[in-house]
Amino acid sequence: MRFFDRDREIEKLRNIRELSRQMAQFTVVTGRRRIGKTSLVLTAYNDEPMLYFFVSRKVESELCAEYAAEIEDKLGIPQLGTPSRFAEVFEYLMKLSHERHFTLMIDEFQEFYRVNKAVFSEMQKIWDLHKEGAKINLLVCGSVNSLMNKIFRDKKEPLYNRQTQKISVHPFAPSVLRGIMNEYAPGHNNEDLLALYLFTGGVAKYVELLIDGRCYTAPAMLETIIQEDSPFIDEGRSMLIEEFGRDYTVYFSILSLIAQGHTTRADIEDILKKEIGGYLTRLEDDYGLIIKAQPMFESSPRKNVHYQIHDNFLRFWFRFVYKYNYMIEIGAYDKLKEIITRDYDTYSGQILEDFCRLQLAESGQYTRIGTWHDRRGENEIDIIAADELNKKAEFIEVKRQRRNIDLSILRAKADVFLSATKKFGNYDITFRGLSLDDI
Repeated sequence: MRFFDRDREIEKLRNIRELSRQMAQFTVVTGRRRIGKTSLVLTAYNDEPMLYFFVSRKVESELCAEYAAEIEDKLGIPQLGTPSRFAEVFEYLMKLSHERHFTLMIDEFQEFYRVNKAVFSEMQKIWDLHKEGAKINLLVCGSVNSLMNKIFRDKKEPLYNRQTQKISVHPFAPSVLRGIMNEYAPGHNNEDLLALYLFTGGVAKYVELLIDGRCYTAPAMLETIIQEDSPFIDEGRSMLIEEFGRDYTVYFSILSLIAQGHTTRADIEDILKKEIGGYLTRLEDDYGLIIKAQPMFESSPRKNVHYQIHDNFLRFWFRFVYKYNYMIEIGAYDKLKEIITRDYDTYSGQILEDFCRLQLAESGQYTRIGTWHDRRGENEIDIIAADELNKKAEFIEVKRQRRNIDLSILRAKADVFLSATKKFGNYDITFRGLSLDDI
């Protein structure tokens, strides 16, 4: 699959490179694993040589030998000798950047924790001493979100606040997924587009695996994902165990319960018989894996809180792959596919609501988009989209099939909302339904 989208990020990276010709730039590129951070940087800077350092789990001196060879190859500089510490390489480059401009990308930056933790403090000292007058375009990427947050957001860490720029790489938007399907599967239907979003969440690598495998329909995608030796089967586990460390079983249990519909703290604690407040906080703030979902205009940040898995692929993985891992262990892939097919309409209906919310946000027509339900759970509105500048609000019902939409019921729910919240009193209010036909 060819490279798609990222125009905004590429423009920003190229602007940063231009700035670095005059003054040193230190950019942190963030985003979950497989999102395409490395491909983004390589694409943005494919018009001139760039130093690329990959931090693998090797002895520091071995890494330094590789980096010295990269410097010789890309910058045409003779071997640096035999540096044994990264600090030596980095200091050499910082001094060199006073004489010539170049770009240095350090990938899997958080792995220096395992190579030599002192690297971060050594880099801080060297950066502070030599950044004035330097013309280096330094970029660091990392795939372990918690460690990258610790390195750059923890006030106790030496590289705290040293970055001059930050770029966050997000999953593909609905319009990009549609463009990919239009190019590679021009005969696709909306069910197939929704399936691509449901299974991949717009994560570039997962989209690439399915598109390159010519899996353009929902059944073909499912067949590829749920089979022996599928890279998707172990992806959730391999991605998160390194994040969570020794407590991974508790985190996995919490995420699995959320994926199955147990979305309140009280409900999860009742099942696990364990206090989980700290775990939920870390899942939200440190790992970025869950979000709080509250009704629009809920006055208290602690009331009526429901948790959602923020990552669509992991939502699917915990709902079906992790939950039914015992089937995978005995090779019952066909049985698992039967279960997913049985539950698909209900599950994909929930994903359709998310897809529609993203579409509305992407349109740029609204200032606030959310959902609403009363505390008794008797009235629920799928989407409320408001334009506070033009005093307009839309109440939207989402169903897979248009024939199941009843706007009279939606109006009745909206009356309850308006009475309870006292909002939108002077707004132009409209009602509509969205279905698979509208994506």
